[in-house]
Amino acid sequence: MSSHDTSEGEETDTKTERSAETLLSEHEAQLNALIADVQGPDADPVETQLPNLGLGLGRRDFMKAGAAVGVLGSVAGCAGQGDSQGGTATPSSSHGDVPDHFVPPGEHDKYYGFWSGGHSGEVRVMGIPSMRELTRIPVFNRECAKGYGFDDGTGEMLKDAGDYTWGDSHHPSLSETDGKYDGEYLFVNDKANGRVARVNLKYFETDAILDVPNVQSVHGCCIQSPDTEYVFANGEFRAPLPNDGRDVDDPSKYVSLFSAIDPESMDVLWQVKVSGNLDIADSDKDGRWLLSSSYNDEEGVEIEEMTRDDRDSVKAFDVPAIQKAVDAGKYEEVNGVPVVDGTRESSLNKGDNPLVRYIPTPKSPHCVEVTPDGKYGIVAGKLSPTVSIIDIEKLGTEPDPAKTIVGQPKLGLGPLHTTYDDRGHGYTSLFIDSQVVKWDIEKAVESPKGSEEAILGKIDVHYNPGHIQAVQAMSVEPTGDWLVVLNKLSKDRFLPVGPIHPDNDQLIYIGNDKDNETGGMELVSDHPVYPEPHDAIMVHKDKLDPAKIWDAKDYEGEREYISEKNSGIERLDDSTVEVNMSSKRSEFGLREFTVKEGDEVQMTVTNIEKSPDIIHGVAIPEHDINLALAPQDTREVTFAADDPGVYWIYCTYFCSALHLEMRSRMIVEPRD
Repeated sequence: MSSHDTSEGEETDTKTERSAETLLSEHEAQLNALIADVQGPDADPVETQLPNLGLGLGRRDFMKAGAAVGVLGSVAGCAGQGDSQGGTATPSSSHGDVPDHFVPPGEHDKYYGFWSGGHSGEVRVMGIPSMRELTRIPVFNRECAKGYGFDDGTGEMLKDAGDYTWGDSHHPSLSETDGKYDGEYLFVNDKANGRVARVNLKYFETDAILDVPNVQSVHGCCIQSPDTEYVFANGEFRAPLPNDGRDVDDPSKYVSLFSAIDPESMDVLWQVKVSGNLDIADSDKDGRWLLSSSYNDEEGVEIEEMTRDDRDSVKAFDVPAIQKAVDAGKYEEVNGVPVVDGTRESSLNKGDNPLVRYIPTPKSPHCVEVTPDGKYGIVAGKLSPTVSIIDIEKLGTEPDPAKTIVGQPKLGLGPLHTTYDDRGHGYTSLFIDSQVVKWDIEKAVESPKGSEEAILGKIDVHYNPGHIQAVQAMSVEPTGDWLVVLNKLSKDRFLPVGPIHPDNDQLIYIGNDKDNETGGMELVSDHPVYPEPHDAIMVHKDKLDPAKIWDAKDYEGEREYISEKNSGIERLDDSTVEVNMSSKRSEFGLREFTVKEGDEVQMTVTNIEKSPDIIHGVAIPEHDINLALAPQDTREVTFAADDPGVYWIYCTYFCSALHLEMRSRMIVEPRD
């Protein structure tokens, strides 16, 4: 390299460093201003160290600074060379009291984990503690391997639910009976397009999707505990109601909507409009209260307006009272849905029994998680280093909503989400500190607000954790052994794969309570994941009973079972042909069939295998046909045979030694 090249490179590096320093300083000042608004002018400033080729800078210190200011990408190449934090960043093998997370070949995991797939629109099924990916359940996305969105049934379901090309799955929630996971359904929301879907856990298949009326984005989603009488969905974005062009220039008339959905019919039963932007929600354990974090009580539309004040609020919805108001006709109907007024100014919120209680919290609270015993709702501060502990019993008796907050421990920078073990401990992700903190819930209630007395230990994670979830922690029976932290960044933890890095899901053992710096928490493994999974929920394997083959009775009356004997072709009219065909190793029920140019072909195929694991596919080149059929399953697809010619039909799953010879022919004759 010439001297000119060297100086040019050095000049570029210097400019990049100056640019990074400027951005870091600007965003650090912005963050300090927000924290000062929340905690007062005496708040400790966020201390940021700029990287200098990685010298003298701890990895977590750098990540903490980067997370605080949001410009990690521009300086990622300068991160520290090595980890100065010591033993917390790597698995510890010195203790024999941590169960082996390795699951040997042929053995099964103890738990199922259901991960939201984020931008992929799917749900990913993991084994815990191995963290092996078992399968993916397509939800808001077409998916080739399972033929989802390609057959008539799933294709029409996606079309009827808005016909969007993508989804952003966020918060999976398992159905409950008596507060315990019952293994029947999983519900998940689409933040991108305002939808809620239901997954049938007998077949691990999406069987219903609702495009929620009157909302643009569903952020929080949960079931009503203890018996899944409702599915709740938070519409995050404020908009005019109805959003038909009126009031577009008057943000004071924008509202957010909280929706109650029937879990069986998947219809919206009612909605409640509120002040501010709704965020993430959780149900109490008795079926009365739904708690939701919320931001932008200022009801602004620009960031400066939304962050003007130093307080926001948690919304506590009195569900039976809302249902009673709907039954009494105290609503307006918008696009066929009863909408109850739950805004601050509503007459329904006056007096001693408001439908919606507005609980003041530090600025921009994020997420609510109810403790397994149902006593408290824990609300993370996000911009405050505290979490707020709401006494749920007081929601119905305390006249002053502020006094329902009975504890507010100081846990660290950037608290986002809390999960629980079976021993009275909370575990909170600290986004800015890149840590998980373990703390004693009752100790936090007994301690002065702002105290750190309840903290039992902290462990470093890599890096910037968002959601955090322990096994069965959202139910009344947490197991208290494994915890997964979903980190937003992985940086140099894995082989480089280009500018879009994998995320890092880390497995932590929490079954030991120890008097050490981590409180007994031990990080046992890293797992790269395709971006961006958002949240997860885990359940013991014995609570689920997935089918190994389809039961034809479950689709009786909806789809026909096609045997070898009733395989055949029938012309319904001059332009419509019905084709029925079985599928088995290594042949289709029809060796060939003939249609006319321009015919609409209605094809029904059944996999007549009874042996588990033998999947047959149906693909027709140049017609975009792609079905995947499990044993005893039937699928239907309708398409146009527009062009004359010979079109082979082949099986897409390797099913036998004669897989390549498994063929049928569709002959399309010219009409004239």
